Amino acid sequence: MFSTLARTIKSLTMTMRGRRLYVALSIFSWYLLFTALLPLSLVSKYAYAEATVSSVRIGTTPDYTRFTLESNLPIQYSLIMLDNPGRVVIDLEDTALTPSLKGLPNRIKAADPFIKSIRIGRFKPHILRLVFDLKTDVVPRAFTIDPTHEYDHRLVVDIYASDKAAQLDPHDELEQLIASLTKKKPMLESMIDPAPIPIQHRFLRAAQRAKPHSVREIIVAIDPGHGGKDPGAPGPNGAHEKDITLAISKKLKDKINKEPNMRAVLTRDGDYYLSLPMRRVKARRLNADLFVSVHADAAKRKSARGSSVYTLSQGGASSTMASWLAKNENNVDSNLMGGVDLVSKSSDIKEILIDLSLNATINDSAALAQHVLNEIGNINRLHKKQVERAPFAVLKSPDIPSILVETAFLSNPDDEKKLKTDSFQKQMAKAMLTGIKRYLATSPALARPSIAQAE
Repeated sequence: MFSTLARTIKSLTMTMRGRRLYVALSIFSWYLLFTALLPLSLVSKYAYAEATVSSVRIGTTPDYTRFTLESNLPIQYSLIMLDNPGRVVIDLEDTALTPSLKGLPNRIKAADPFIKSIRIGRFKPHILRLVFDLKTDVVPRAFTIDPTHEYDHRLVVDIYASDKAAQLDPHDELEQLIASLTKKKPMLESMIDPAPIPIQHRFLRAAQRAKPHSVREIIVAIDPGHGGKDPGAPGPNGAHEKDITLAISKKLKDKINKEPNMRAVLTRDGDYYLSLPMRRVKARRLNADLFVSVHADAAKRKSARGSSVYTLSQGGASSTMASWLAKNENNVDSNLMGGVDLVSKSSDIKEILIDLSLNATINDSAALAQHVLNEIGNINRLHKKQVERAPFAVLKSPDIPSILVETAFLSNPDDEKKLKTDSFQKQMAKAMLTGIKRYLATSPALARPSIAQAE
């Protein structure tokens, strides 16, 4: 480039000697302008591109409101909070103001517990600003998710209630425990001595659980499967699993709450999405003694029918059907915040977790599952007459006996018809309650001291 410029200057000098100074200077000015703008145009063409938001999804739960922005390119963003009045501000770099974003302010409902309104505008030439006007104190969080076969790039913005800030990372409590254990242990054997585990960790050995204690309230966490954007299995006549599971769960809750010294809590009480790890976290924070996840089965064969009860399998599954079900149940959380997956952990960490809690918890879960299966067998055909085992992510609470009940096959027209009736839902809820009570009558393991929820 410099050699070309030198030749041009030399040519212009000769031209000026020919008394055409004005023309020469004009040519020289245009040349300088061209050489200066060419690199900028190339950068603009090849290095700069705006992200285009194709859709915006909104989900509201009692704990937080979630916004998911899906775009063709990853969005670079920054998040700040402002006071007086309270606002959450998100700046999106190099992002186009698409119809999906323009329509966002009109989609904020008056019933939203956290957000009063949203304003969108061009803060700077390459920055699009979103301002969330707040109704109360909140804790915001944002993160990105890489594309999958189903979705493009996603920017997720969560607006949490301030008192739910501790739940921002649902598996942080367990991960920190694992890290502290692995740092302190010189070898695996040091973790399996008879010394008691600190109670604040809530990883109680079977012997500790079995220790007699005064009568207290037993808390049962009931988990209606699926919800919101995740409808679960569809029935051939239009039923959705998320609706069936919520209806049965509410009936079970009502029955449990009528029992002395028992109380039921729901992980979700409406039609909204809840991640698999968060379901377990809610149960733990409510100090639950038992965890019962309610589902409605599905299979490729429409002839498949009947009820099943599952517990966690440490590795693999007890049947091809169990493996297939676990894969489909877990898939919805594959791109969100996942729980602590035992299968993916290194062998020593996996052993520690098992030594501390899982063996005892799985045994308790199996006993609970067997009682519930026996009672369900009195009111409905069983798909399998024995308790099934599968690596369902929702069952991986290392300290709470957990079972998953597949009430019937929603993919079977006859089972779907039963599942939709109020009478069958009540029968199923009663059978589960009876199974739980029979387990409690024969298992003093749950007579453990109450632990503060704010641990």
